[in-house]
Amino acid sequence: MKQLLLNLIEEQAQSLATFSPGRNLELLHVLTQVEARTAPEHFIYLWGETAAGKTHLLRALAAHDKALYISGATKRLPSYAPQYDVYLVDDCEKLGPDAQIDAFALFNEIRAHGAYMVTSGAMAPATLPVREDLRTRMGWGLIYQVHALSDAEKIAALEAAAKSRSLNLAQGVLPYLITHVQRDMRSLSTILQALDTYSLETKRPITLPLLRKLLQQEIKNEAKNESKSDSKNASTR
Repeated sequence: MKQLLLNLIEEQAQSLATFSPGRNLELLHVLTQVEARTAPEHFIYLWGETAAGKTHLLRALAAHDKALYISGATKRLPSYAPQYDVYLVDDCEKLGPDAQIDAFALFNEIRAHGAYMVTSGAMAPATLPVREDLRTRMGWGLIYQVHALSDAEKIAALEAAAKSRSLNLAQGVLPYLITHVQRDMRSLSTILQALDTYSLETKRPITLPLLRKLLQQEIKNEAKNESKSDSKNASTR
């Protein structure tokens, strides 16, 4: 299912504080040290399934001064520059041949200058589809699997978020939410905020019927936007 409701509210900035750790408490602690530039290990590799939270963590670190976020889909990676002391390379399985050469050089320069590097991929370093010498660099430091939250952990995190916003959720809202929309925590949290806004606008309590109505409206909006896009594309042919 497509991402829903992300256009209804301003996108929240990602931070380590807004990451729901679940089984990733040790990893979160280590990344907090990186954020403070006190981590004893300077190379960290994260791997895990899509929507487990890898990009959230890297983007959170990139929100601070002297940190540089780099997508693995970038054709060429930048060289080491002294104005950055934390380099964050996401989706390393997407690195092309030239980017792999750049990444290899960047690893060596970061090590020489005592900077930090946090990388991520869809799989463990040993099975990354990259050149062997770069694969070795990926395994230089700490390696963590980022574990996705279970449904129970997601509900608990959403309940905590609702409590912090003083939201009164009717029974059944959260179980329905996590089974009928995109299941990553960022999307779920965004929808919860949109539901709060919708409840205030309509002056109705947050119940299962209200959630269903909101999702139905968004589906209609998506269909309308797709129809407009198709019409526009047809007119330009």
